[in-house]
Amino acid sequence: MQLGSLTLASNVFLSPLAGYTNLPFRLVLRELGGLGLATTDLVNARSLLEQRPKALKLIETRPADQPLAVQLFGSVPEEMRDAAALLEARGVAAVDVNMGCPARKVCRVGGGSAMMTGLRETAALVAGMVRAVRIPVTAKMRLGWDDDNLTAPDLARALEDVGVAAVCVHGRTRAQGFGGAVNLAGIRAVVQAVRRIPVIGNGDVTTPQAARTMMAQTGCAGVSVGRGAFYNPWIVVHTGHYLVTGELLPEPGFEERMRVMTRHLDLMIEVFGEPHGCRMFRKVAPWYARRFGPAAEFKRRIVRLSSRDEFHAILADYRRWREPFLDARGELKPRYQPPPLIASFLRPTGSESPLALPLPKGPVDRW
Repeated sequence: MQLGSLTLASNVFLSPLAGYTNLPFRLVLRELGGLGLATTDLVNARSLLEQRPKALKLIETRPADQPLAVQLFGSVPEEMRDAAALLEARGVAAVDVNMGCPARKVCRVGGGSAMMTGLRETAALVAGMVRAVRIPVTAKMRLGWDDDNLTAPDLARALEDVGVAAVCVHGRTRAQGFGGAVNLAGIRAVVQAVRRIPVIGNGDVTTPQAARTMMAQTGCAGVSVGRGAFYNPWIVVHTGHYLVTGELLPEPGFEERMRVMTRHLDLMIEVFGEPHGCRMFRKVAPWYARRFGPAAEFKRRIVRLSSRDEFHAILADYRRWREPFLDARGELKPRYQPPPLIASFLRPTGSESPLALPLPKGPVDRW
């Protein structure tokens, strides 16, 4: 897939989500394969220009974490322009402008979803960024502020006119937050509004089938995965394979899930240090556990994790606790199998129920 001057190996992206899409998680997904482009958590442009440690930590990367886009938020044109130039000098592959964050503290200073309410000012701000750098500048937006103000098609067209390389559209309004169903017709309207640039669809991409449905019904050029990747990190490589071949790869088994979860913790400790990395992992491990089958004992203890040694002790105890739920082959007995992965915006059939992903606890749930 082509993103301006940037050639990507896949049209499956990782969406930014504050507190989760950090360097360790991005590296986990890249090691599993299939990721075309990853984007950092949103970074305050002014904080980046002031070289604040928190902002610099958010853009921390490694050679294996490529290609990487950094997502900026802010409403001061000069700050956004200069921050984009700074990122280009640091070797970042692309700069993304956050126009979708619903957080009150972001919107009240004119950033995030508030940028969708002033098209002329937003286009002028982005035009300055485009002129300042040679790397692609993209934008991630929602459908609009609310159902009465679906400004995404007009904004996407205006951004195309000033030189953005692509837009990513979350098929919900700011008023919806992360609730309700994704609006595929709304994404399709954005696709139809632009002439040349690719539109990436986002929202409820929880399975490979959901990705294909989104692309078929909207005409978008690719998909960006958010919460679905926390629930199932293999979704990226499985989706890429399915879009190309039509074949659904089997879900990973318990041992593979344990291996990847352990690798994730190792990277968290490597990047953030053991005490802080373990504290951060308390909100990550329960997502892995959602596919373990019975996991009450594991989840009860993991939310108090404080060291790597404790993690391995928890795993050893959990394996023993889990044994009564296994058959003679070491597989979960049928009545203890986790429910199938079903796209939340596809109509369920028979006794199946849609997969409803909870909102990860963290910065994004306080808006």
